[in-house]
Amino acid sequence: MSIKRNILLNPGPATTTDTVKMAQVVPDICPREKEFGDILAQMQSDLVKIVHGSTEEYTAVLFCGSGTINMDICLNSLLPENKIILIINNGAYSARAAEICHYYNLPHINMKVPVDEIPKLEAIEEILSSTPDIHIVYTTHNETGTGLLNPIREIGALAHKYNCIFVVDTTSTYAMLPIDIEKDNIDFCMASAQKGLMAMTGLSFVIGKIKLIEQSKSYPKRSYYCNLYLQYEYFIKTGQMHFTPPVQTVYATKQAIEEYFLEGEDEKFSRHKSVNEAIYNGLKELGFKEFIKRELQSGLISSAIYPDDENWDFEKIHDYCYERGFTIYPGKISNTNTFRLCSLGAIDVMDIEAFFAVLKKALEHYNVAVPVKYNEVIQ
Repeated sequence: MSIKRNILLNPGPATTTDTVKMAQVVPDICPREKEFGDILAQMQSDLVKIVHGSTEEYTAVLFCGSGTINMDICLNSLLPENKIILIINNGAYSARAAEICHYYNLPHINMKVPVDEIPKLEAIEEILSSTPDIHIVYTTHNETGTGLLNPIREIGALAHKYNCIFVVDTTSTYAMLPIDIEKDNIDFCMASAQKGLMAMTGLSFVIGKIKLIEQSKSYPKRSYYCNLYLQYEYFIKTGQMHFTPPVQTVYATKQAIEEYFLEGEDEKFSRHKSVNEAIYNGLKELGFKEFIKRELQSGLISSAIYPDDENWDFEKIHDYCYERGFTIYPGKISNTNTFRLCSLGAIDVMDIEAFFAVLKKALEHYNVAVPVKYNEVIQ
């Protein structure tokens, strides 16, 4: 089967291999069969292995849904009564965590930090030392809206110093940036199949300490579908997900995990890094400025600022590129209009070079000055 290959530079879902796509074409199966349960059990083990965790101490709990379901699950499931969540918020996805707390009426401190800055450790410690009822410290590893990388190992050390559990949204770093769940002081992290694993949308997972999941059994039950312990317990008892899983997505994810280990952690990280470097060079050559300072970036996402040109029209540029097999993604950061170019997926440097050739033609086609211009100096 010939499948058109699109280069997705949006922040997920990512470009997939044909073998991952075709892995979904399997004989119909009831997800309650032992054969399917065995696939889920192996997947649990492999997902923990990717972050170098011990399967005796950590497990992966699978859910049907997008990445946001993981945030919902961890925040509503892991908070004991009369305790507080500290959210370190310097981007749209940490802000979403604060919204989840608001909707559940979960006591929380929303520590707002400018979206182009990493949090100051002293400020975090000041809150922790003065608020003994904090039980969860929550942050986002890579803010997908900007590409800012937070210092999770250091934040996790502070969380543990004050006897808190550390929950990290690793949706846009898992299986791309090397993560060591123990060395990085992570108690719970999360991701979805369609991001770093380069599989399909619909399967998400929380990786966390077994003893902490079991402790949460006695915590208030704030959701039925999105409860971490209930899903964990059901799998222990039955070898199955509590509710109907995304069967074909599971098969695609199984294939994607096999391809992850075949490529290798270091090699995959090196490829993503090279792709990001090519993006950086391509933007620089065309005169685009990035919103986040290079030294604060994750090396996975670049947020380019719209130029000050009356002929610039993102939708037109997007459509020109899309018609030629390349997808770019808009984003508004504070009052700044940007578009994102991401290093996710089964893409390489040659794909990026081909994209920038198309982007340059798009700019010329719509009479946007090249190199692009800005009215104010942007550092």
